[in-house]
Amino acid sequence: MSAAWKDRATIDRMLDDGQVWAVVGLGGDPWRTAYSIAQELQQRGKRIVPIHPSADGERTVLGELVYASLDEVPFPIDVVDVFRRSEAAGEFADQAVKIGAGGVWFQMGVVDEEAFRRTTEAGVPMVMDVCPSQQWFQRERRGS
Repeated sequence: MSAAWKDRATIDRMLDDGQVWAVVGLGGDPWRTAYSIAQELQQRGKRIVPIHPSADGERTVLGELVYASLDEVPFPIDVVDVFRRSEAAGEFADQAVKIGAGGVWFQMGVVDEEAFRRTTEAGVPMVMDVCPSQQWFQRERRGS
């Protein structure tokens, strides 16, 4: 992992210190990757906040209230975890900066270099093309 957006210290800090994770794209379909990652976040003691503008009438997912957008969440968010295509993900990084989120995490395969530049220039740490589950697994294998 040599790209600036895969910085080990930033990844570790978000995994360790991020307690409230907004999961953009999380709906109630248990076959979607966002669902399984959100479950793991909960199992690791994190609070998840489902963000899904068209959750098909779902009021809760994994026991948490669904919000249509980040700016509707009435409490601070530590990490905004984005499950959207690269071409649509940047707007969520911008929203994360706007609401004062502590960090932005783009999932595997999601890369937007301009969003990374904007977000980090605004002082918000960001990682891209990284899966938290894989990172925890690698840390556990290393024994750290």
